[in-house]
Parts: sequence; C-alpha cells; structure tokens
Amino acid sequence: QLQLVESGGGLVQPGGSLRLSCAASGFTWDTYAIGWFRQAPGKEREGVSCIGSGGGRSMYADSVKDRFSVSRAKNTVLLQMNSLKPEDTAVYYCAATPKLQRFRICSLSRDAYDYWGQGTQVTVSS
Repeated sequence: QLQLVESGGGLVQPGGSLRLSCAASGFTWDTYAIGWFRQAPGKEREGVSCIGSGGGRSMYADSVKDRFSVSRAKNTVLLQMNSLKPEDTAVYYCAATPKLQRFRICSLSRDAYDYWGQGTQVTVSS
C-alpha cells in the first residue's frame, strides 16, 4: 500500500530555516514525480515545488524561488526552506504520481497527483 509521510515541520522565526521530508513506502519511489504543496487557513492548496522521477526536472513557485530547494534521497524527498517568511505559514503536503515518469517532469498542479500525505504544520512567527 502506497504511503507518504511528511515530517520536519515546526515553529521557526522569520529568516530561519526548516527541512521537510517526505518518506515513501509501498511503491518504486524513483519512478514517481513528487510535489510539495501548502495550504494556509482560508486559502486554496497551492503548489510550492516538485521534482520529476529519476532526479529529473524540478520546479518552484515564484513565491519560493531562490529560497526553497527540493532534492531526492533514498526513499525520501527533501524540501529545504530558507529565509522563511510569515506568509510561508501553512500545512505542507507531499504528493506523488507515476503518470509523468516517461518525461521525467513534474507539475505544480494538484490535479496531477494521485497520492497525498497527511501534512506537516509550518509556522513562521516571532
């Protein structure tokens, strides 16, 4: 059974850093595109970053470009978040899909993903 579990969230001051992890089980990890999304209270879930299968193409939302970095490790996808701002406060989710494997691309659209984790809270506040 395919499972995604996020970890690494917490409370951090503005300008600080956090590293989120998305751990996977139940499928061939490297053949799936992985996306990171976030949802703040009262807002739509939005794409933050993603990485294609086999270490393929990565993408970033304009709001996090040059501050966030996504990478793959064994059965884990990491989201390094630096220079955090209060507006980064949200529940962060990872998601997976096998449908983009052929092109080694990913997507920041939530409709592209089939499987979702439960989320981890990130709060940026002084």
